[in-house]
Amino acid sequence: MEAVAERLHSAALLLLRRLRSEGDARGLSPPRLSALSVVVDAGPIGIGALAAAEGVSAPTMSRLVDGLERDALVKRAADPDDARGVLVRATVRGRRVRSEGRRQRIRILAAELRRLSRDELDTIRAGAELIEHLGTRGEPHGRSGRSG
Repeated sequence: MEAVAERLHSAALLLLRRLRSEGDARGLSPPRLSALSVVVDAGPIGIGALAAAEGVSAPTMSRLVDGLERDALVKRAADPDDARGVLVRATVRGRRVRSEGRRQRIRILAAELRRLSRDELDTIRAGAELIEHLGTRGEPHGRSGRSG
């Protein structure tokens, strides 16, 4: 099992590195693009929950959010449920940048997939479904870190 896990891990990293160069071309570092994606997907989210989702410390995430905010990709707002808390929300520009980058990465990947045989494509499709299933096991119902 470890050999399969190692190969899958390596393959996923290679593919993501290749596709993430699109984010770099738009001026977003991989950590900033990843944080923006979480904010877009999770909706308003606290810095602590965002840091946990990305596997970094709260101070590191705060610096990433500072940069995203300077670029008008996110906004901080008071948390209505916590007087000391702050929530991070994607701006219209942030949603657009994330969406455009995602569409471009999907176009690149789709062009590569078109080169495969029907059998290879069916194998990739089945593998993607299994990977998606593995990725959602044990996932909490919400990524915001807030109850309800």
